[in-house]
Amino acid sequence: MSWLRRPRARIREDEYILTLDDRLVPLVVRRHPTARRLTLRVDPEGPRAIVTIPMDLDPREGLDMASRRTGWIAARIGAVAERVSFEDGTTIPLGDETVLLRHCANARRGVWHDDGLLCVSGDAAHVARRARDWLRSEARRRIRLLAEEKSARLGRRFGRITIRDTRSRWGSCSARGDLSFCWRLVLAPQFVLDYVVAHEVAHLAEPNHGPRFWKAVATLTEHTDAARAWLRRNGASLRRYG
Repeated sequence: MSWLRRPRARIREDEYILTLDDRLVPLVVRRHPTARRLTLRVDPEGPRAIVTIPMDLDPREGLDMASRRTGWIAARIGAVAERVSFEDGTTIPLGDETVLLRHCANARRGVWHDDGLLCVSGDAAHVARRARDWLRSEARRRIRLLAEEKSARLGRRFGRITIRDTRSRWGSCSARGDLSFCWRLVLAPQFVLDYVVAHEVAHLAEPNHGPRFWKAVATLTEHTDAARAWLRRNGASLRRYG
């Protein structure tokens, strides 16, 4: 492994080159004012590795962390490198099932899910967009059902639900009680979606991540440990779809 320093205009973010076998991968060491510990993730849009460290920490500690986890980085980058386009014949995970995307050009039903198929009508040029729009809508439907059930159990009310294509968070809860989620969660197993919704709904009662928060989460889902482990192992791979 070797490092090549590439200076950046912003002093809080430095970019390096990480050598993985015969591949050069960008590595960003980001000093963030709210960071309390070192974190490592793979950005599938690059793909690149990103180490976030507290402002007062020596960037070399971020480099050391990345050098110790080159195998993990290589595996995650390999998982996201193979992009999956939304086109006729593509298989897509949808909750606990796998569906086959079919272009049904002459149908007049828009997009529909039936018996293991996700059928998209209309012009072939619009298949990807229509499939993505349907998945976002389906994510909203499933998330709202879970949020309504869990908030009622907690005795709290939420505001708006927003569905985005977020890259750093799977979900969030604002101070006003508005909930936001990444649409790609609809591609994850149901127990993962259940946990993420429970996590954000629990923030309606507990804004921090203290013991009372995790106790509230435990009352809303049985899948905390398994879902967190699944997202650590497989979350990045959801970025490769569409």
